[in-house]
Amino acid sequence: MKKRQSILTDNSRLVMESLAQAGCNVFIGYPITPANYLYKYATQRYDIVQDAPDEITTLQWMAGYAAAGHLPVTATSFPGFALMLESLNMAYMMELPMVAILVQRLGPSTGTATAGAQGDLALLNGMISGGFPLPVLCLSNAKDCWDIPAKAAQIAVELRTPVVILTSKEMMMSLNSFDFSSLKKITPVKRKFYSSEDTYLPYKPGKNLVPEFLPLGDDKHRVRITSSTHDTKGILQHSTPEALGNTVRLHDKIVKNASKLSLYELDEDGGDTLIVSYDVTAEASREAVGMLRSKGKKVSLLVCKTMIPVIKEYNKIISKYKNVVIAEENLTGQLRTLLFGTAGREGVKGVNALGKMISPNDIVREVK
Repeated sequence: MKKRQSILTDNSRLVMESLAQAGCNVFIGYPITPANYLYKYATQRYDIVQDAPDEITTLQWMAGYAAAGHLPVTATSFPGFALMLESLNMAYMMELPMVAILVQRLGPSTGTATAGAQGDLALLNGMISGGFPLPVLCLSNAKDCWDIPAKAAQIAVELRTPVVILTSKEMMMSLNSFDFSSLKKITPVKRKFYSSEDTYLPYKPGKNLVPEFLPLGDDKHRVRITSSTHDTKGILQHSTPEALGNTVRLHDKIVKNASKLSLYELDEDGGDTLIVSYDVTAEASREAVGMLRSKGKKVSLLVCKTMIPVIKEYNKIISKYKNVVIAEENLTGQLRTLLFGTAGREGVKGVNALGKMISPNDIVREVK
């Protein structure tokens, strides 16, 4: 048997190491609980680390590094992320690759830094003005903390877009025993820059509606990068067909490439009941499924790892089940609303909590 190599660690270290091995080389941050461990490990691992005076500056500096050809990372929680929203919209419009890690905590307002929660999904679904989707991936266990950050870096480069990794205090700060011999090798993301002798058009749609990228400071080509409405040359325009078409492309680019974002875990066991969950509550859901099956109950499990855009596979899977229980650590059922709207669907129920974690027994009781 393969020799186990167990260590006691927190998942923050796995996340930061995964991103570093994937090719992220810049970390810019402003300390905030419960993202502190991510910040700490970045100072030990990344080629360039800068302490920003605030979260607005963090994203502005990240945009500068991304425009220069780097792949930057930051980590924060809701109060800091709220300050980053305008700059994230700018980076989205400029089509700059970067990764932002959002560690959820209890709200509203600035919330309780030491109490976990899953309260930011609704915010993320509407964070881009116009309702455009920005890719959001979610971590549900230690293995995800290694696999998904590298995937996020790849998506950021391939689609020329910011990507958000959604997680929680418990997922990032709790110590756990982990066998690191099981980690798969991470291959650095290949950065391919524009190399033609033809005039460079920074926003000309290429393969899969993604423009080729060229960093600022090129010796041969003029590079324009702007967050205002613009044409394929990067020249500011208000409402010309080309400029508006370019803005529509930002939406279509993410939707068309949804297959690249299709990440989920499905454990089907027959029957007519499905449990749906994400983030740290997925661990309680896995345990609840085991408890129910041990008592002879046929129950299946869907763990969502791609949160935005909502991928078509979710609807196909969920539509097969008469009874659906969605477990998430918030009061309002944000994933439930994202999937079914405010009207809901017959047979769909929620297990929700505020200020405390959802236990496997909570989920078992709702299924029964």
